[in-house]
Order: sequence, then structure tokens, then C-alpha cells
Amino acid sequence: MEQIAQLKEYLLTVHPVRRTGAQKADFRKWLVRELKRAGWKAGEETYGRFNGSVNVVAGDPDRADVILCAHYDTPARMLVQDFVSPTNVLAHVLYHVAAAMALAAAAFALALAVSFPLNRPDLMLPLFLILALAALWVSAYGPANRNNANGSTSGVLALLAAAYAAGYNKRVCLVFLDNNERNLLGSSAFKRAHPGKAAQTLFVNLDCVGDGENLLLIPSKASRWDGELLEALEEAFPEKDGCRLLTKGLQYYPSDNRRFKFHVTVCACRYLAGLGYYIPHLRTKKDTVLEEGNIACIARGIERFLELYLGGVGQMGSAEVRE
Repeated sequence: MEQIAQLKEYLLTVHPVRRTGAQKADFRKWLVRELKRAGWKAGEETYGRFNGSVNVVAGDPDRADVILCAHYDTPARMLVQDFVSPTNVLAHVLYHVAAAMALAAAAFALALAVSFPLNRPDLMLPLFLILALAALWVSAYGPANRNNANGSTSGVLALLAAAYAAGYNKRVCLVFLDNNERNLLGSSAFKRAHPGKAAQTLFVNLDCVGDGENLLLIPSKASRWDGELLEALEEAFPEKDGCRLLTKGLQYYPSDNRRFKFHVTVCACRYLAGLGYYIPHLRTKKDTVLEEGNIACIARGIERFLELYLGGVGQMGSAEVRE
């Protein structure tokens, strides 16, 4: 726990925002050094100027049977709070539709307030379109959100803690992904760079794990058919530790896991009766909670999971088992 506390303090004070090229480069230099201290050989993968992503990779992704990942970039400050409810897809969709309509209504009202006094109805439509596009641009590329404890930093901290807890394993690869906040460009680039492994290897994505008393493990539809995987997850992440393995019903988690067929997403959620599980304060100044207990629980769970799952898979490798 002491090491987790030290890493947390460093991340939140020295690298709280990782949005510009310079901020990301400084963070990656520190991250590579930290991974080497944990016993991992790490380096950067770049994917060209058009994509613009730089992922940090520890281990050999082309030999790995399990790839652990988290994104390290931080977002812009949204005009309205982001909302994620992994188990209530309807609420998730309705919220984002309502948020988009609210922004459109605000743009319409502002366009009307300008064009009506001028008696220029011809200005109404172009001004509305300009304002609506500006609102979307600000949400994606506007000023950086200054507080990113849960939304971006918690996954990085959890993956680093797991790197120390589990130690180097040639059958495991760690990937710190770039540009999650820009339409998952980092994970898309990684998938194109390693197409065979990305299509068959198990990915465990750690995202938003710092704020919430419930640790959810959400396998993809393809992963739900892997009995050895589910058994290892249940044993490694027991319910007595506040962990919930979700294998039934419809779940949706909007992160890098969407780029990989075989994946398990780990996130922390609060619970509200009538709504279900949800993640609070994303992309707002209130994103300041990063529970060290959650990180320690995940690090222990990952260590146990790798021992159980890789032992069960044996020498054949996960891709051959799935085939």
C-alpha cells in the first residue's frame, strides 16, 4: 500500500494532466523508468503522424497470452458531465442524447438571440451550425480537465501496481494506450500493428477503477464462452472483496476494450437504486477520488488471475485454446 500511495501522489502532483505532446512525452519517460524498476523491459510504439498515438509497451505483445492495458491520456473539460452506466445501457444512451439535445438547444437559443434583434433570419441557420460545431469541438479538443484521478489516472496506477505485484512474465504484455479520448486512436493503432494477436489474445482493460465500492469485471460476449477464464476471474476477484463478475444481461463500457474481441473490462462503480451501477464525476473538476484500496485489490487480483489463467491455459497459449 505504501508503494501505491507514493505512485498515486507522484501521478496526481507531477503528471495530473497528460494532454499535450510535451506532457505525454514527459510522462512516458517517467513511466518507462518505473516499469524497468518493476522488472519489465518497456519502450514506445509510434504509429505515424496521421494517427499521432504513442503507446508504451512492456513485454512482447506478439508472444503474450494475456495483454493488460489502460489508457494514459487525459480528456478535455466537457460542457456537461460525462456519464457511464455499464449495466444500464438505456440510461447511458438517454443521457447522452439528452446532453446533445441540450447543447443543440443552447446553440439555437444563442443563434436566435443574435439574429432576431438584427432582423437577420438568414443568419439563424449558419450561426446555429457554427455554435453547435463549436460546442462539440470544445468537448473533444477544448481546455484540459485539470482533475483526472479516476477517469484516467486510476487505470495507469492499477496497471503499474499490477506490474509490480505480478512481476515480469514473458506470456504477459502491458500496454499503456494513448489517445483514448480521441476516438480510441491508440488502441486502434495497436490493433493494426498486431492484427493476429489483437484478434485472438485476451485483453484486460483497467479503466475508471478509483471511485466506487463495487469493482465490476465485464467480459465481452466472446469471452463469456471461455469457462476457464470465468473460473479464474471468480477465484481471483472474490465477491467478499467487493468484486462483481457480470456474465449475464446487456452491458456496455465505452473504452479501449471495444477494439478487441476477447476482453474483460475492470471498472469501479457506485450503486444507486433504480439506476444501477454508475461512474461519477467524469470529465469534471470533481474527479478527485482515487481509492488506494481499489488499486491494491486489483493488483492482488491480477496477480492471482495470471497464475490461475495462464496455468490453466498451459503451454498451448490462449489463441490456440480459442481456436
